[in-house]
Amino acid sequence: MATDSNALRKAPTIHHYSASMEDLDSEIGSGEYASYMVQIPATPDNLPGDSREISKNPLNGNSQRNEDEFVSSSLFTGGHNCATRALAKDKVIDSETSHPQMAGSKGSLTSCAMPGCNANIMTNSQGVTIVPCECDFKICRDCYRDALQSGNAVCPGCKEAYVEQEDLSKKAVDDDKQSFHLERRLSLMKSTESRLVRNQSNEFDYTRFLHEADKSYGYGNALWPKDAVDGDNDGTGGEPKTFVEKQWKPLTRKLKISTAILSPYRFLILVRIVALALFMEWRITNPNEDAIWLWGMSVICELWFGFSWLLDQLPKLCPVGRVVDLDVLREKFETPSPDNPEGKSDLPGIDIFVSTADPEKEPPLVTANTILSILAADYPVEKLACYVSDDGGALLTFEAMAEAASFASIWVPFCRKHDIEPRNPDSYFNLKRDPYKNKVRHDFVRDRRRVKREYDEFKVRVNALSDSIRRRSDAYNTRDEVRALKRWRENNNDEFEPMDILKIPKATWMADGTHWPGTWTIPACEHSRGDHASIIQVMLDPPSDEPLKGTATDSNSTDCSEVDIRLPMLVYVSREKRPGYDHNKKAGAMNALVRSSAIMSNGPFILNLDCDHYIFNSQVLRDGMCFMMDRNGDRICYVQFPQRFEGIDPSDRYANHNTVFFDVNMRALDGIQGPFYVGTGCLFRRTALYGFEPPLAKDQTNCCSCCFPRRKKVVRVASAVEIVSEENRSLAMGEYDEEMNISLIPKRFGNSSMLIDSIRVAAFQCQPLADHPSVKNGRPPGALILPREPLVPSTVGEAINVISCWYEDKTEWGHDVGWIYGSVTEDVVTGYRMHERGWRSVYCATKREAFRGSAPINLTDRLHQVLRWATGSVEIFFSRNNAFLAGPRLKFLQRIAYLNVGIYPFTSFFLIVYCFLPALCLFSGQFIVQSLDITFLVYLLAITLTLCALAVLEIKWSGISLEEWWRNEQFWLIGGTSAHLAAVLQGLLKVIAGIEISFTLTSKSGGDDGNDEFADLYIFKWTSLMVPPLTIIMVNLIAIAVAFCRTIYSNTPEWSQLMGGVFFSFWVLAHLYPFVKGLMGRRGKTPTIIYVWSGLISISISLLWVAINPPSGNAEIGGSFQFP
Repeated sequence: MATDSNALRKAPTIHHYSASMEDLDSEIGSGEYASYMVQIPATPDNLPGDSREISKNPLNGNSQRNEDEFVSSSLFTGGHNCATRALAKDKVIDSETSHPQMAGSKGSLTSCAMPGCNANIMTNSQGVTIVPCECDFKICRDCYRDALQSGNAVCPGCKEAYVEQEDLSKKAVDDDKQSFHLERRLSLMKSTESRLVRNQSNEFDYTRFLHEADKSYGYGNALWPKDAVDGDNDGTGGEPKTFVEKQWKPLTRKLKISTAILSPYRFLILVRIVALALFMEWRITNPNEDAIWLWGMSVICELWFGFSWLLDQLPKLCPVGRVVDLDVLREKFETPSPDNPEGKSDLPGIDIFVSTADPEKEPPLVTANTILSILAADYPVEKLACYVSDDGGALLTFEAMAEAASFASIWVPFCRKHDIEPRNPDSYFNLKRDPYKNKVRHDFVRDRRRVKREYDEFKVRVNALSDSIRRRSDAYNTRDEVRALKRWRENNNDEFEPMDILKIPKATWMADGTHWPGTWTIPACEHSRGDHASIIQVMLDPPSDEPLKGTATDSNSTDCSEVDIRLPMLVYVSREKRPGYDHNKKAGAMNALVRSSAIMSNGPFILNLDCDHYIFNSQVLRDGMCFMMDRNGDRICYVQFPQRFEGIDPSDRYANHNTVFFDVNMRALDGIQGPFYVGTGCLFRRTALYGFEPPLAKDQTNCCSCCFPRRKKVVRVASAVEIVSEENRSLAMGEYDEEMNISLIPKRFGNSSMLIDSIRVAAFQCQPLADHPSVKNGRPPGALILPREPLVPSTVGEAINVISCWYEDKTEWGHDVGWIYGSVTEDVVTGYRMHERGWRSVYCATKREAFRGSAPINLTDRLHQVLRWATGSVEIFFSRNNAFLAGPRLKFLQRIAYLNVGIYPFTSFFLIVYCFLPALCLFSGQFIVQSLDITFLVYLLAITLTLCALAVLEIKWSGISLEEWWRNEQFWLIGGTSAHLAAVLQGLLKVIAGIEISFTLTSKSGGDDGNDEFADLYIFKWTSLMVPPLTIIMVNLIAIAVAFCRTIYSNTPEWSQLMGGVFFSFWVLAHLYPFVKGLMGRRGKTPTIIYVWSGLISISISLLWVAINPPSGNAEIGGSFQFP
């Protein structure tokens, strides 16, 4: 079986199918139908139950069609021990499609103009269109050959004779005789296997592998011109022609915090550290002899709180800000120059990943709006590719994406023509401000009205897809049952076979009348959420290299004569899932996208977004590219953008905005080694995801090198100079074991030769522009202006293979390559691994928010979200990703920050105890100190004042508000007493007992009240996470009442102890106030469960207290129990 798998990886076999409906009916009930072969009916528009004869599919009569046309009009499927199949699709969705890039459309930008023919026109080896006649009549090779042989060599367009047709005719005939090669024709010159060498540690040297070929690379598969630079003939050396003659300008600038704010901030941190040390020394040396148990618990908790605060505060010593200069970016990469005479874009490509898993909890309309915002982004169209990962394999998501691709032909030109912001249609049409402000074009009102009408129809179609699929599937299934019953009766099986054996599977049907190869609505074998084939559908073809202007139409349509109507490539991907395989949740889906995109488009940079996070600032891709293309940008592994949210209640009751984390912590980390990776809104360098180290990263030693030695040598991406010297040195070393070196490549990346070859191309394309002597690892200007090679079926077939469930077996995917497995917070672990290798990251907070998304405003959903984050942190603490075990390239303060990530959930134990201490003090009549003397009050005042002063200064340099800071403090206690405690317990169960932790997606559906934007805020859903904070609230309220009554009726009232206990109880209750409001529901409609729990807790506490401290004269109650 292993041999067969390897064979499939090396040479994918693609089968094209197009058969009649009778062939489909004959397969129902047979054993072979369980394979991934999905037959295509002859007439896509054939209605279920139609009794008319079905004509033969016209595709069958055109056997000589070029294979390229099947990419956009075919659904590619495949999987484990199954040949890859390209299923011809003339119809993807029920609605009509008009844009030439839309999959399944009748025309294309490169389609033959002959009536009835949809083949691709002739192109040369570089993908440049060949037009044999001066009239510019586009014709395919087959039609051109027919015109030469039977049409007297006359052009079908202008009716004039072809000129110089001999050479073209010979080329057409020669090309027709050649067989279709299944290997991708990369411009990258394949290096000889004998040059693969090992490094000094006798391990395979992936750095040498990455840079070993002294050949020329270009954008995608395009060649890098030899004369692009002066210097060596190999095209890799020398200096650009122009950078010496003009002043070099940086793309980014670092903005340091004002000294007037930062110096006092650092000084106060030092003062508070000293005050905490003196306070703890006093607390330890002055115990409360009357209540030693109270004193002991409080001291232990306070020591931990001081340690936790120190871990959180130290990484905030060096906050910075950053700004970009987009004008300089355009000047360097999109302005005509001697190396780029036409001013084509020299920017590298970007592959954008959008992940979704469940269309019920992640509405397809939300995902579709995110896709539309991506397709309309302000970035070179030919350099952009969007991949949608549907981990549920749902037809609902597939057809919603097809609808989005169709509507994009209207929405994207409208955005480009009128500079629309934001470019999410749902957000744009729901703006509260005046939409006509600053719009000067006379036709804006008419265009906006038309697009709004089209969008309303688009929403209706998407929202109706679920019912449409269900009705369609019921009709087809009923037809199949009727036909099967008819055949059963015609065969006279009444006496031999009972009718019960006729079990027709309840399949889910596509719009063209074929079985959906993914997950069916009624799950069946090989068609369930965890058991289905790989699926790839190119929804939008890769765009042409040249801009394509629209036409000036009538008054009822948008005038796009001055607008580029091209659309970026859009690809639907659903990886294979089979029982018995660990698919590793979101991390596994992202790695599948990394591999498939490397083969299909190979953008050197990757932006990943959640399905509900859309591009709010159309310039954001250029903002991120400023950091990557700047000097020393080749050492940046990713650019993290802040997360901003819509639909949050004005008071932000549960701190959903997370402004303290994003605007304080992340900005502070940017001054050390970079911010954490937080799962979405992150622009990656592809080679960093592949596990390589940054270029020229020298082994750095710091004060903790002796405590944290490096365990092993990790590979490093070296500069060209280092590679040349290393090659010479390796040749002097003599012979080496060639077979061992070759065998190590599949161990890391898998057996796909296309994937391995794409790594070097991406490594070259992601280099900054070599326009200054200080840029050591740069590429020459104009190297990425040539077009990509056309996308062919063999390429998509290989992409199917690399997303199969078996591909990662015995490789380093998920361990050292790609997104890292083993934690529910795979984002933090992935970023940590990059920082550990020596990479640095950048935090980019743009003036206009980069991305916007949705967040759960319901209390229960919010607690479950925090539970997942905290559980991931516990997993990190008990894994090899603990910062204690990191190598010396992780800076000291960055190590402290990652330590805090793994440790903060354990604060919940001490926090819960400390929240009960005020109530215990009030019940017992004691306090944590012997008496409220002046020393204790002075220390308490100093610690409190320094904390408040630090908060004020953080607000000054971060730009957050005081209310946001206070909401963060409140939810820190709410989460610490509920979700964090459960996360620690679940993490311990996983470590000790091996019990796996599973989480469900947070539902993004609205509440029942359609007129209330914040209806979800008032929905109450009971969860066990609410028990600890509810218990704390009830215990403290009862304790205050008991202590107050006892003090009033006491002969010698001790008001100082009462006030101390009441003060700390109110401190706890003030932090839990948002939790109480969440329990109350809408307008005081408190759920019954709250009264039940309150009564049970009150009765339990009362009985417990009576047993511990019985009333006078009833000494028998409670026995001889007493506090120690």
